[in-house]
Amino acid sequence: MTALSPFFAFVGGVATLSVQTVIKFLRSRLDFFALIYQIEAIGNKTFVLVALVSIFTGMVMALQLSVGLGRFGLKLYIGQVIGLTIVRELGPVLSSLMMAARVGAGITAELGSMVVTEQVLAIEAMGASPITKLVLPRVLACVISAPLLAVMGDIVGILGGMTITMTEAGITGRFYLDQILKTVVLEDFLVGVVKTFFFGFFIAIIACYQGLNTTGGTEGVGKATTQAVVYSSLTIFITDFFLTKLFLLL
Repeated sequence: MTALSPFFAFVGGVATLSVQTVIKFLRSRLDFFALIYQIEAIGNKTFVLVALVSIFTGMVMALQLSVGLGRFGLKLYIGQVIGLTIVRELGPVLSSLMMAARVGAGITAELGSMVVTEQVLAIEAMGASPITKLVLPRVLACVISAPLLAVMGDIVGILGGMTITMTEAGITGRFYLDQILKTVVLEDFLVGVVKTFFFGFFIAIIACYQGLNTTGGTEGVGKATTQAVVYSSLTIFITDFFLTKLFLLL
């Protein structure tokens, strides 16, 4: 039981912060300038990473499928497999993992540094709420940015797969895209997009929790940042499984 105490403390702390954030969202006035700044920062920090990961993921998938499906004379279906896989799973998950690694770490380090230098205490001393001023804009920015990054990752990944399919499988780009448009329906697209709202929320709330509970000076900031990335990544995979199961039952 003692070994599980940190785990339950973490889950309870994240849940409490989540409830407080939702309450502040409903009752407090949102700082739109801070929100726009956070969205811009998240996009600039993450888009290049998402694009690189997505394009090479699509290229590797096309390369492997051209060999695997080619053994059975099924190269014509490469586009269908890539489209469904990227739109439903790989696009949302990989883009969210990149957000957790880049943005989640940045949020934790930023808030952790503010805690260590007692800037958060100064905010409380002035009568302002750290959740309203620090947590809420970052959570909303991640929730808004995650679907946008996933959609852009889907597009880049599909185009990356198309370039390899055209060269390795001898399939024209028009036929490749036509197969995707006929196979990937709106439901597939929405399933992937809806997942990212949850991913973005968990990334931000875990990063904010770790940052606001940083102890031990600069060394503690580094430790909290590492934990935020690890916990966020694990949460993404766990949430993805249960959301996928839920959507399949609906």
